[in-house]
Amino acid sequence: MENTTVAEWLADNPKMMGILWTIMLLLAESGSVVATQATTKAGP
Repeated sequence: MENTTVAEWLADNPKMMGILWTIMLLLAESGSVVATQATTKAGP
């Protein structure tokens, strides 16, 4: 197996760049949604 950098691998597989971008976007958005839905309660 060759030792390649991530940039070289993505250059050889351009479709994966779009897939990784979409996954990153979905994870970022889901984190924002969870943060806005979280509530804190003081005391028991």
